[in-house]
Amino acid sequence: MQEQEIHDLVASVLDALKTKQASPTPSVADDGMAPATPVGYGSASGSAAAPEVSGEAADADREASLEDLGGPAFRKPCGVKEPHNPDVLQEFMRSTGARIAGGVCGTRPSTTAYLRFLADHARSKGTVFREVPEEWLRQRGMLAVQTLVEDKDTYLTRPDLGRVLSEASLQTVREHYKPVPQVLIVLSDGLSTDAVLANADEIVPPLTNGLRQAGFTVGDPLFLRYGRVKAEDRLGEAIGCDVVLMLVGERPGLGQSESMSCYAVYRPTAATLESDRSVISNIHREGTPPVEAAAVIVDLVRQMMQHKASGIALNKALNPGFSG
Repeated sequence: MQEQEIHDLVASVLDALKTKQASPTPSVADDGMAPATPVGYGSASGSAAAPEVSGEAADADREASLEDLGGPAFRKPCGVKEPHNPDVLQEFMRSTGARIAGGVCGTRPSTTAYLRFLADHARSKGTVFREVPEEWLRQRGMLAVQTLVEDKDTYLTRPDLGRVLSEASLQTVREHYKPVPQVLIVLSDGLSTDAVLANADEIVPPLTNGLRQAGFTVGDPLFLRYGRVKAEDRLGEAIGCDVVLMLVGERPGLGQSESMSCYAVYRPTAATLESDRSVISNIHREGTPPVEAAAVIVDLVRQMMQHKASGIALNKALNPGFSG
């Protein structure tokens, strides 16, 4: 198409639009039907008045909300139509949080099962990128330091930066923890902020009290933003404590976004290996309850201090025949 033809086509379209806008809109269409209400975008579009809404209807609309697709109402009901042995299936469902008995419709999952999958997936992605609020930390009086990571995107793409703290941060913790405690509790968001917000208040107080009742000196809990597990070695080496306990958010799953792990290490240094750590995982309300986990961790610290070891070395000390 030549340039002049393009100009002529555009001009004809503009003329047609002007003619259409200038012509009056009849109150009744030629076929006797009332004209359709024009569709517009924004309050300035069209001259028709908006329909009135009663106060009761507006309040009901504001208060109405959909049920949480990841909540018990959607997770517990059995989606299998006419199961052959419903009692056995219900027992399976009560014994696990796994995604079972969702039901099918033809060759695809049921709508409820599919929507629940999407809701759980959205929750899992959300907790990875959510931040622990500064106000939450202030309310608990926690000292907070940060790794070399600057934001969540960097945390996910540069794991190496999440293992290292700046010299300024290390100097801050050296000055704060004087005299040096035997045990340091480090709380970190890791890959699940929900794990911190949901479990911290239920595990940190009983853990701190239990360690002190066991005769150990315990420093104030420290919050490490954007922390990887290896960062606990840097903190322990900088402070000089005997045991570091890192409570960190686990990678979320589709059915559980609040799970936390405890990585315990004895006398860590930059040369500490992953096999030197003792781990207690699956800490959440539907797994190992936080209060129960606190008691298990206190007992673990007793063993670590007694044998001056953690990880595989501790397993060998407790089980002379252990060959792992």
